[in-house]
Amino acid sequence: MNPQPRSVLVVDDEPGMRMALKANFERDGWQVETAAGASEAVRKCAQIRFPLVVTDVRMPDGDGLELMRRVRAADASTAVIVLTAFGTVAQAVQAMQNGACDYLTKPFSFEQLQSTVERVMRTGGHVSKPTQTEIVGHSPALMRVLDRARLAAQTDADILVEAESGTGKELLARFIHEASHRRKKPFIAVNCAAVPEQLLESELFGHVRGAFTGATAPKSGKFELANEGTLLLDEIGEMPLELQPKLLRVLQEREVERLGDTRTIPVNIRIIATTNVSLQGMVEQGRFRADLYYRLNVIPLTLPPLRERLDDIPVLGEYFAAKFAKQAGRPAPNLHPDFLSGLQQHAWPGNARELSNFMRRVVTMSNDSNIGAEHLASEFSRPPVVKAFPANGVWQAGTPIRELERQLLETTLQLTGGNRTHAAEMLGISLRTIRNKIREFGLPPRRYA
Repeated sequence: MNPQPRSVLVVDDEPGMRMALKANFERDGWQVETAAGASEAVRKCAQIRFPLVVTDVRMPDGDGLELMRRVRAADASTAVIVLTAFGTVAQAVQAMQNGACDYLTKPFSFEQLQSTVERVMRTGGHVSKPTQTEIVGHSPALMRVLDRARLAAQTDADILVEAESGTGKELLARFIHEASHRRKKPFIAVNCAAVPEQLLESELFGHVRGAFTGATAPKSGKFELANEGTLLLDEIGEMPLELQPKLLRVLQEREVERLGDTRTIPVNIRIIATTNVSLQGMVEQGRFRADLYYRLNVIPLTLPPLRERLDDIPVLGEYFAAKFAKQAGRPAPNLHPDFLSGLQQHAWPGNARELSNFMRRVVTMSNDSNIGAEHLASEFSRPPVVKAFPANGVWQAGTPIRELERQLLETTLQLTGGNRTHAAEMLGISLRTIRNKIREFGLPPRRYA
C-alpha cells in the first residue's frame, strides 16, 4: 500500500469542524479524506496509507488516542496531530508522550494548524515531545501576537519583544526561529543582565589570544556562533552604554570585530531583542541609545500578561499539571472545574512562570489524583509574608538614604529566600543592579546566592 503524496485523513465527529478542515486543507493543496469517528478512520487507514492524520480526542464511537496508537503502530512514519478542547489538554500531552507528533487546543486558526503541519511534516513524522519551549494557549490576545510573529518570521528583520517578566519572551523568540527559514541553523541566546559587564563584550563579540589578561586562546563570540541563525539578546536594556555603539555597528554592517583584533568577520543573522522595561522610556532617560533602539525596533512585538489571557489559564494549568506529574512518575491528575475557575481569579503578577511554579507545588505536594478547589484554598489563603518597617526606629526620618537602601535590599532578599531575580522584580530594578548593590553594601554573597 503506497502512501498518497500530501494526503490527509481528518477525523472529527463534528460535521462543521470536519468540513471546515477539509476545505482549508484542500485550499492548501492537500488530498483530503474524512471520517466521522474512530471506527471509520480505522477502515480508511487499512485501505489508504496517509502521511498525515488529524484527529479529535473524544468521539462517540472510540478514543482518538487509541486511533493514534493504531495508526503509529501500523506505520511509524505517519504523522498524527491531535485536536483537543482545553479540558483534555492533559490527555493531549499524554498522547504526545505515547506517539502523537503534536497537538492543538480548540479553538484554533487554520494558520496555526498550517504551521503545526509544516513543522511536523519537516520532521518526517518523528515524535516531537512537549518541551519548555512550547507556547501554550489559544486566547485571542495570544493568537494575535503569534500571527504577527509568524509573519515576522518570514522576513529577516530584527525584532524587539517588550513584555513583563514571566510571559515567555524567550519562548516567543524560539517560536519565531522555528517558523523561519533559519530553523535548521543555530539559535543562540545571551542574557545581557546575567553576564558581568567586564565579560559581556568578549561574550558577544569574541576575542583573540592576548586581548586581555587571561585570554590565553582565541574565542568566538555569540554573533559568530549564531551565524546563519538567530541571536537572542535577552534583557537588552541591561546592555552597558559603552557597548551599545559597537552593537549598533554590528547590526548595521552585519560584521563583527573580535576584541583585540582588527579584522572583521561577516555574519548573517537575525537579531531578536527582549526586554521587560520600556526601551523608549530608557531612551528618554538617557539610559539607552536612541539610534540603537530604532535599529532594534524594526518589528515590535508585545506579549500580553497572563491577566489579559484569562482563557489560557486553565489550558496552562492542565499543561503544567501533566508535565510535572510526568516528571514525578505519576499519571496526570484530574483538575476540577472549580480549581481551574479559581486559577482564573488570581492576578498572577509573575505570569506563566508564577503559574508554572504554583502547579509544580500543587502537583508535587499532593498525592491526590483529583485536584479540587481545596488545593487552591490551601495555597491562596496563606497570609502574604510582609515585613513592615522595623519597630526599633531605624527607618525614621533623617535616616541616610544609603542605609535605607541597604536595609530595603537586605529585607527583600530575605523575603525571596535569597533569590536575586525575584528580588529585582519586586524592587523594579535589574538583576545587574541587585548584584552591584550586594557588592556595594558588602552583603554576604553565600547568604544571598
